[in-house]
Amino acid sequence: MCELSHLSRPGAEITVRVTPKASRNAIVTEDGTIRVYVTVVPEGGKANTAVVKLLAKALGVSKSRLTLIRGETARDKVFRIAE
Repeated sequence: MCELSHLSRPGAEITVRVTPKASRNAIVTEDGTIRVYVTVVPEGGKANTAVVKLLAKALGVSKSRLTLIRGETARDKVFRIAE
């Protein structure tokens, strides 16, 4: 799992690229892009929930502090960390 705690300041916006139906759950950074791989299907918000869970763990914050502000149905998503 990729360590992202250095990004976890209040008010920060984190842009990620999501790949649903992956073979494993993982977070990878390549060329400054954060890629989140989740095993669940993108139906009914299941993939978004899985992304929040993984991202919160990597950032070292609670899931309730992460808010999806852009990209609910897109692969590119932007999350904001609450105060």
